[in-house]
Amino acid sequence: MMMRLAARLPEIVKRPLREMARVGVSIAYTGTRLYCPVCGRTARAFRVYRNMRRCPHCGSLGRHRMVWLLFERRTDLFDGRAKRVLHVAPEPCLADRLRSRIGEGYVSTDLMDARAMEEMDITDIQYPDGTFDVIYCSHVLEHVPDDRKAMREFRRVLKDDGWAVLLVPITAGETFEDASVVTPEDRLRVFGQEDHVRRYGPDYVDRLAECGWAVEATRPEELAEGDDMERMLLQGTMFMCRKKE
Repeated sequence: MMMRLAARLPEIVKRPLREMARVGVSIAYTGTRLYCPVCGRTARAFRVYRNMRRCPHCGSLGRHRMVWLLFERRTDLFDGRAKRVLHVAPEPCLADRLRSRIGEGYVSTDLMDARAMEEMDITDIQYPDGTFDVIYCSHVLEHVPDDRKAMREFRRVLKDDGWAVLLVPITAGETFEDASVVTPEDRLRVFGQEDHVRRYGPDYVDRLAECGWAVEATRPEELAEGDDMERMLLQGTMFMCRKKE
């Protein structure tokens, strides 16, 4: 009951409440055993969230910590040069940090989240060809019925020398989808979440290639090793995408 009432509060009220809760959690998790590269803070532990580990300070999950390291160590995103960057479904732990680092070239978009700068359908992106230097989209395509159309739209609005990080959860041996599965209950049972429309397998890379992408996969051990990887609790495979010649 309390959760439903809280969800109805206006954003101007919810924001300070979230901040107060975040500060309280940060104090409770004070320590040095683990490290979050997103916010640069340490903690005695990360909070458990759906079998994942969330930073108690900024809320990052393993995939967010992983992609932040990728941005810092394998890309030119933070080299100080002006860029146009499209951030789809902006995660709170990354959005403000990316916007402050990138500046006026940063654009965030979402169909339903009011915190995004623009409302946009990624299967019909309202920007001209070759607009963006960088596109970052994480854990969105598994919600999109026509994901190939979205992949082609991303390619269309990316500059020829640009790059994109297009992440999805890999939860099957082979990509599986079934348009007849439509109820939240059935989608939870078949796809693992009420609003998912497929499960991706390692052949996700082939799906991207069909839409004109050259894909390089990066795993946690390629960005950090030994104690560093254990302290950050990295998770996921990063898919760096560029236009095929």
